Amino acid sequence: MPLRARLIPAATLLAFAAALPIHAQQSPTPDPIINRIWSMGMDSSHTMELSSILFDSLGPRLQGAPDTKRAQDWLVKTYKSWGIEAANEKYGTWRGWRRGHSHVDLISPRVRTLEATMVGYSPGTGAKDRIASTIILPRFADSTEFVKWLPQAKGKLVMVDGPALTCRPTEDWTASATPASKARMDSLKLAMRREWGGRNVRGTGLSLALGGGELGMRLDKAGIAGLLTSRPKDAWGTREIFETYNTKSPALSLSCEDYGLVFRLTERGAKPKIRMNLDAQLLGEQPVFNTVAQIKGQNPDQYVMLSAHFDSWDGSSGATDNGTGTITMLEAMRILKQVLPNPKRTILVGHWTGEEEGEVGSKAFYEDHPAVVAGLQALFNQDNGTGRVVSMDGGGLPNGDVHLRSWLDRLPTELRTQVNYGGVGRPAGGGSDDFSFGCAGLPAFGLGSLNWNYFNYTWHTDRDTYDKIVFDDLKSNATLAAMLVYMASEDASQVTRERVDLVELARADSVRAAQNPQANGRGRRPRSTTWPACEKAARVTAPRLK
Repeated sequence: MPLRARLIPAATLLAFAAALPIHAQQSPTPDPIINRIWSMGMDSSHTMELSSILFDSLGPRLQGAPDTKRAQDWLVKTYKSWGIEAANEKYGTWRGWRRGHSHVDLISPRVRTLEATMVGYSPGTGAKDRIASTIILPRFADSTEFVKWLPQAKGKLVMVDGPALTCRPTEDWTASATPASKARMDSLKLAMRREWGGRNVRGTGLSLALGGGELGMRLDKAGIAGLLTSRPKDAWGTREIFETYNTKSPALSLSCEDYGLVFRLTERGAKPKIRMNLDAQLLGEQPVFNTVAQIKGQNPDQYVMLSAHFDSWDGSSGATDNGTGTITMLEAMRILKQVLPNPKRTILVGHWTGEEEGEVGSKAFYEDHPAVVAGLQALFNQDNGTGRVVSMDGGGLPNGDVHLRSWLDRLPTELRTQVNYGGVGRPAGGGSDDFSFGCAGLPAFGLGSLNWNYFNYTWHTDRDTYDKIVFDDLKSNATLAAMLVYMASEDASQVTRERVDLVELARADSVRAAQNPQANGRGRRPRSTTWPACEKAARVTAPRLK
């Protein structure tokens, strides 16, 4: 039989996979609503269908990009189709950018299509071919020498990252190299990072940052043809793709292997030439929004929130950062609308943008909604990949700890036993949207997920795609989130906001470390003894570099 006749349509596979139960049977609880949430979340999940639309059809969601607003409109439409109020709330503007194609070829001394793409907000070439030779950023004695060199860079593709000495992951060297060989490689890699990183790259007096930074902007001003960069992960075939502030010359991210190839050719005088055909458009300041949905409650001045950032870097689909958090909260709201149509407290969900730019959207919501801040019973935030939730704590609030323990105790055994509960805990220290609320002493609780090699393979990389999602875990997370919100909403008492004594916690940590130094680990930085300060939202594009 021909192969074509044996292929199973993707839609059939999706339907089949969605129908498979992930647990043989739930341990029943005394609460019929908990049991119904389980049934809807585990046996009638919409996570695969929603993920396919968001990650495959709509794609990445860069702050200020037209595709982000298109995805937000889909989010609002989806909520409304379920009978849930939803709207896109404008909170400011951000630089807009449209990504088109990236075609990058080595054409001399041999021909090879390179694994390369523009970083976010990069200028293009007007979708026309542009050919340029390459030059490696030299080592300078000081910034004055760098300025004198700049005319030599005009019209060239400047390589501004050191080449990876090996594109093999560390685990490969650990498993197979001799101790002497691994030690040598580790030493060489450390020297390379020192030479090409920090605030004084190769003596220029400037930093490289995420996609060119100060150094890229200065080279842009000097009339270069473009920047060649590479930020490989400690993994096979993945690299980070961030942004640039260049306005004339494109910034390209190359794979570890191809960057090394071009670097070596350039270094030994082979005079490589690269042809670029890049379609991109800088759109200027564009309105930016959070998407907020709600199920109105009986007590209009009390709120329970679901929280996840909607934006992503756009080197890939933004599936696990933070598309899976988005789907978790979207699916939880779908379930809650059916099992709890008239909750005691209003249930809100915030799909934030600008998280990758410094939690901008959630900070703006905190500033713009004092009534929600005053009446917040609990906020549950998820933002670290596709894995099932395995850790929680009270966010530094003793009474939050009391309430969380009571809610966790009511979960089905399958969910309760997977969570390693950390007690009162500490406030969020930044890096995700629970910080925007926890900094003010609000009951903001992070849902920490199992890693699934998140930082090596999907966090901010070119491989953060639909196929990396672990749907059994995603279903579990949506079900857990819906249960926690249900219990927080219907709780007879309000979570109060007394804060843990961080000085006393630090003292206790010191005692434990002295008693068991091996368990504490070497080199751990001391925990802060002061509550984190809230930061004002950046309402317009605020380049870190001027």
